[in-house]
Parts: sequence; C-alpha cells; structure tokens
Amino acid sequence: MTARPGADDWRARAREVLPAGGFGNYDPGVVIRAGRGARVWDEDGNEFVDYLIGSGPMLLGHAHPEVAEAAIEQIREGATFFATNAKGVELAEEICKAVACAEQVRFASTGGEADMFAIRLARAHTGRDKIVKFEGGYHGMSSEAQMSLAPRRMANFPQAVPDSAGIPESVRDAVLVAPFNDADFARRLIAEHADELAAVIVEPLQRLIPPAPGFLEGLREATAEHGVVLIFDEVVTGFRLSYGGAQELYGVVPDVCTLGKVAGGGFPLAAVAGGREIMAHFDRAAAGDRFLMQVGTLSGNPVAAAAGLKTLEILRRPGAYERLRTRGRRIMDAMAEHLSAAGVPHRVVGDPTLFDAVFTDAPVADYRDILRSDAGRAARFNALLRERGILKSPGKVYPCLALDEADLAWTADAIAEAAKRLD
Repeated sequence: MTARPGADDWRARAREVLPAGGFGNYDPGVVIRAGRGARVWDEDGNEFVDYLIGSGPMLLGHAHPEVAEAAIEQIREGATFFATNAKGVELAEEICKAVACAEQVRFASTGGEADMFAIRLARAHTGRDKIVKFEGGYHGMSSEAQMSLAPRRMANFPQAVPDSAGIPESVRDAVLVAPFNDADFARRLIAEHADELAAVIVEPLQRLIPPAPGFLEGLREATAEHGVVLIFDEVVTGFRLSYGGAQELYGVVPDVCTLGKVAGGGFPLAAVAGGREIMAHFDRAAAGDRFLMQVGTLSGNPVAAAAGLKTLEILRRPGAYERLRTRGRRIMDAMAEHLSAAGVPHRVVGDPTLFDAVFTDAPVADYRDILRSDAGRAARFNALLRERGILKSPGKVYPCLALDEADLAWTADAIAEAAKRLD
C-alpha cells in the first residue's frame, strides 16, 4: 500500500504550483485533511476545535449529515445545468421569505461577485457612478472593493486608498470613503455628492464592529432622501446574526443586499437581492438600454441550492439561533474573564455569532481603532490558541451550531492558558 503523503510533502508540492504555497486565504502552512462537526484535522495529525469554519459558511458544522445527503441526492440527478432549475427557484423563494429587502434574487457563485454586481446594479438604476464605502469594510475583490480595505497609510476622508496592485487610477475618483459609525459625516458626504452618487455599500456589522445606535438608521434616511441606493453587504451576516440577517436584527431595511456563505450550505453560492423595480435591470426586456448583463456558469447550480435549502431548513428549527448565541456568549465571556485575570488590556468586540478579542483599552468603533490596537499581541494570542488546538481566523471567531460541551470546555481551557502566557 502506498503511504499517504505527509504535511511536509503537501506543503512542498503546494509551493511548486501555488503562489506563496497556498490559496491566498489562510496560513498556507496549515493543510486541512478533514472536518466533522466542530472539529478539523490537519495533515500533520493535529485535531482542532474549528472557529474558522471555512470563513463562516459552515454554520451547522462540517459534513452535516442532512446537508451532505441533500447535496449527494442532487448530484445523482445532475450537478449543474447552466439553466433555471427547481432547487434554485426554491432557494430564491426562501430567501425572499426570509430577507426583508428581497422581492427578487439573482444568483452568483461568490460573495465578492455578488457585491460587484450590486454596485453595478446601483449604477444602472441611478445613472450615477460614484459609491461610498466605509474604511476597513470588506466587499470582495473588485477594484472598488479594494479601495481603503486595510490601508496602512491614513488619508483624509473621503479620499480612497488602493489596497492592491492592478487597480486603475480612475477607480480612486469613483469611490468615496467614510469612517464607520460616524453618521454625521456620512450624512454630509451623501448630501454633498448626491447628484453623482449611485450607492452606499456597508457591512451592517463591519468585520467585528457593531453599528452604533442610529448609524444604520442615519444611512437609511440620508440615502432615501437623496435617491441613493443603500446596499447591505450581508455575505457574512446573512442567516448568521438572525434568520433574516442584520436587517432583521437591527431593524433597518436596505434597497439591496448581498448574501453568500451560509446561504450555500458550504457550496459556492451567493446572491443579490432587492425590490422588483431595481432588480428589473437584470431583465433585458424590462430594462432596455439600462439592462445589466450578469451570467455565471455555476450561478444557482442545483447542488449548492440543495445544500442551502437544507441548511436554511435546519436553521428554522426551534431554538437554533438561541443555541448559537449561547455558545458564542460563553466563548466571549471566557475571553473577557481570562484576559482580564491576566491583566491584558482588551475589548471583546462583535456579536455572539461573530466576534474576537481586540487588544486595546480604548473603545472600538471603526477601522482606525482596530489599527491602533496591539496587532502583535493578537498574533501571539492566535498562535497560542492554535498550539492548544483552537483554529480561528486572524481576526474573527465564528461559532457554529455543532459545538458541544467538550468543544466549549476545550476552548475555555485554551483561552485561559493562552491568556496566562501573553506578556
């Protein structure tokens, strides 16, 4: 029998065929072999409690048997058709039931793709070009989205700073950047540029940072007043913060939202959702010369739709979100307790469904507050947690419903030991 390649073999092979030896998503030194429930195993033989969970989509945990069966059943009937199919229609119907702003849906394969089309949709609808985004907000890989995502050089607002090579200089002039949670600044910016502004795009919970009271309401009022499209990027928050997403939790309804991650049940699927009038730009017969072309080989494919439908069915079962929030709150409390006991300045920032420790003794309201925190200490904390079997993103903890008492106890012990060793 041929021996299974070890992790060093996989890392060496990856370096030959992948830039930087990885996919560009996560530490390429970690090579995952398998996942079940809230645990993953790597090719080095390590077992982890997983709070990365694929960067968020595995809200039910890995290899959920009902989701796997739904996907396998559909694969037996055909994996993709590049045509309308019943599973995709059913998923669109469920999204329209669940999400307040959604009267119609157009599918894509990734959240970044959905964000790109949402921005283009706003331009088609308004006939204007400029957009407002918030410093530190993540909206995928389009040129507009890569403006002021994670700038190290601070510019005066609303000047945009490109975060990637390969972005045309002209894009800078099409993007206005505002500080998150500053409703007054956003109002003034929208009013000043209303005649040229197509959209305001915002993560309602930006990365980790919750909206301040009145912030989202202020954006809704200002955009409605000036005929600007308000886009909620709910790729992360959709079906995570609540079944109806951030717009249900915070009680603010945008014109358009984007969805992904949880909605595909771990398979490539994303969506743009909005009211009939604005979504009509995707309909050539209705839109005429304001038609927005959007196609994708795997958009709305039936395997992802079947997995998404089963995932949403499970999330509708009684107590699902209460259990998720209880699990998340326990981890947040463990972080606060043990970091405080160790005398480490910190704030636990976010929502029980999505959060992390930020190493600062100051309030955290926007990207610059995160930037002023102790990034070195955060990296050491994450490394210490990984040594103790906790896998997480460099800047997020994603709890999932598969976490059990053993997972939570393991996590609390790891946090306690890591906090003691932070200097």
